[in-house]
Amino acid sequence: MKLKVFFITTILLLGIMSILKSQNTKSPVKVAVIGLTHTHVHWILGRENHNDIQIIAIVEPNGELAERYSKQHGFSMDIVFNTIEEMYARTKPEAVTAFGTIYDHLKVVEFCAPRGIHVMVEKPLAVSLEHANKMKALAQKYHIHLLTNYETSWYSSNNKAWEYIIDQKKAGELRKIVFHTGHQGPIEIGCNPEFTDWLTDPVLNGGGTLTDFGCYGADIATWLMKGEKPVSVFCTTQQLKPEIYPKVDDDCTILLTYPNVQVIIQASWNWPFNIKDMEIYGQSGYLVCEDKNHISYRWKDQIEAAKEVIPENKVPYNDPFAYLAAVVRSEIKSSAFDVSSIETNMVVMEILEAAKKSAKSGKVIKL
Repeated sequence: MKLKVFFITTILLLGIMSILKSQNTKSPVKVAVIGLTHTHVHWILGRENHNDIQIIAIVEPNGELAERYSKQHGFSMDIVFNTIEEMYARTKPEAVTAFGTIYDHLKVVEFCAPRGIHVMVEKPLAVSLEHANKMKALAQKYHIHLLTNYETSWYSSNNKAWEYIIDQKKAGELRKIVFHTGHQGPIEIGCNPEFTDWLTDPVLNGGGTLTDFGCYGADIATWLMKGEKPVSVFCTTQQLKPEIYPKVDDDCTILLTYPNVQVIIQASWNWPFNIKDMEIYGQSGYLVCEDKNHISYRWKDQIEAAKEVIPENKVPYNDPFAYLAAVVRSEIKSSAFDVSSIETNMVVMEILEAAKKSAKSGKVIKL
């Protein structure tokens, strides 16, 4: 009997050791980068190797741009292809990251979804609600993950805000959220022309600041509201620098009305410097996310505001590509209204679409 127990215990231990060994030696997710014209691509090209992803291919028809980034980041031009078709014929990625125009997001999903390739796009999800609906349908039909990456998704200050405001209700019932997102302007801060050529195009980008920076507040607001849609959307846009941005808005304010909450999204290419902050007001207190690591707050029983420095989020919630790898490897499950999820970002697209209609008509748009 003792010998039998010994053998069973030994087999179980060997099984556990085998599982642990396989987890420790798991292969990185094979990733193809589709497009280099979105300058957020430096995020993945310049990233330290954490053995969670491996860039096996890059698709970029602009050879001069690819060569320039090859010298900057040290990747071989041997992995650069002119078309996604050529890339797929030579390599078989498990996932792709899209760093081209927002208009091209649909084309990427149309190619990748039927082949079972997971997709992460840069914010926003799509150039229009029509494109977004097609992308969602393809992702669901072919059972791929379709994630949207925002810089603010990985801010530890946002998670602390959720903990204090949503979980612990330290400020009482939520009443108002205010976002300031933007900078001096993409041309003013020195973005390369390969980026600004399409970023300032109403077709390829879907708008100016409304698309480029309005999406941040729409995303975080939808997350904090647990997927609830606003009752109505009102938006006003301006061209304060028509000589620089003649085709698109360079300043935008979006007002979202919920039954008991108001959200104000102020997006601009006219700030004096880079700003991405959030103010949250409740019935008995407020919290300000000053940047990705710093918050200040005052609750009902406090005489003056307090400040905290919030440590970086734990892996994989500190980095879009670590998160992508964990989702693809089924190490974590993306919930319906995570900031990167298709569900959240379909609501974002409804908000942006309504904001465009409101800015054009001057009217409040009901959802």
